[in-house]
Amino acid sequence: MSDLPRKAVTRTAKLAALPLGFAGRATWGLGKRIVGESAELVGRELQQRTADQLFKVLGELKGGAMKFGQALSVFESALPEEVAGPYRAALTKLQEAAPPMPTRTVHAVLEERLGEDWQELFLEFEDKPSAAASIGQVHRGVWHDGREVAVKVQYPGAGEALLSDLNQLSRFARLLGPLIPGMDVKPLITELKDRVSEELDYGLEAQAQRVHAEEFDGDPDVVVPDVIHQSEQVLVTAWMDGIPLSEIISDGTEAQRDRAGQLLARFLFSGPARTGLLHADPHPGNFRLLPGGPGGEDDWRLGVLDFGTVDRLPGGLPTPIGEALRITLEGDAEAVYAMLCTEGFVKESIELDPDAVLDYLLPIIEPARADEFTFTRGWMRSQAGRIADPRSPASQLAKQLNLPPAYLLIHRVTLSTIGVLCQLGATVRLRDELEEWLPAFVPEDPEAEESAAEA
Repeated sequence: MSDLPRKAVTRTAKLAALPLGFAGRATWGLGKRIVGESAELVGRELQQRTADQLFKVLGELKGGAMKFGQALSVFESALPEEVAGPYRAALTKLQEAAPPMPTRTVHAVLEERLGEDWQELFLEFEDKPSAAASIGQVHRGVWHDGREVAVKVQYPGAGEALLSDLNQLSRFARLLGPLIPGMDVKPLITELKDRVSEELDYGLEAQAQRVHAEEFDGDPDVVVPDVIHQSEQVLVTAWMDGIPLSEIISDGTEAQRDRAGQLLARFLFSGPARTGLLHADPHPGNFRLLPGGPGGEDDWRLGVLDFGTVDRLPGGLPTPIGEALRITLEGDAEAVYAMLCTEGFVKESIELDPDAVLDYLLPIIEPARADEFTFTRGWMRSQAGRIADPRSPASQLAKQLNLPPAYLLIHRVTLSTIGVLCQLGATVRLRDELEEWLPAFVPEDPEAEESAAEA
């Protein structure tokens, strides 16, 4: 019997206690206000206490609770430093580990999915997991042909745990909203729920990983482990060493941070162009920095893990993204507004001032304007604060804009990647990657096209 179903009552109770805790702290905050403490001071202390409890509970659970925590963790950069600082360690833990599954359960899954003689497939198999995530954990082993492998074993009952947690979290999403300034938590939870069936399907994951591994085979910048064996609930891939990106964030050198940031941006934009797939789970636990890039041992490559969530984009990233970004940088307010209307970002029933829309967008796309840009927590906080402040024009305008379903996952992945870049504090030549990989970002040259056609 799975440890997840057996502990369902316990995990439900822990999640159910969250809104009660939020309500209790709100009452405490009101009391502090009555005795004369400033609203700002009380608000920050409330936010910190709420975050402490939330991430403590999410860190103790697997399933949707951990998935939600990982998704939130990349937006830590948006939080005020006095709030984010004390629980940064809890966020890092969420990105890298979860409570392990009992050995007997692991063996039972392997026997059921690989056969009674499953141990004969391995020269070595480590019972202690090397990593544990929201729906499965990874064991290190040696395959029967001598290759070092990572064996990903899905928790029995993982699907039920994911949906149960996310359903429960969605019930008090409104209370979680203020935790991350400028971010609407409910659509995030809805999207995570919509992706559950895909993430549980190791066949789809293996297929996506094979496509990436083949495309990036021999690549000087990006490494994707080969898929060696796949069955229901078990995925065996080549083992990949390297420094977890969470360690680069906490202790990496400036050169490592910059290199990691550049490669992360490169993978974000080149992946869809090269594979027709968008890796859609960009939290630091899914990336490694490996020595031995194009410059030798002192250079670095980006190792990419976990292809359980992908967006299928056969033509690469949509052309309107590159075109809209280009004309926004050119400052053509009317053209930008017309494109946003055409693509459904502005609903037909709403009329906005094109110049106000341009003013709203320009600070957000600042990293694409410069030859190189240093992503910082301060910059992220300023953007989040601008949108979160109900008195600001940016906040009012943001509420009137719409996010079409086709762009939902692309939008979250891009925001999440920017969150990680800000955690890294990386200086990145983002414009180079956009010019190389984003369709329509560079305007078409009719003369060049005519010459190419003649050739």
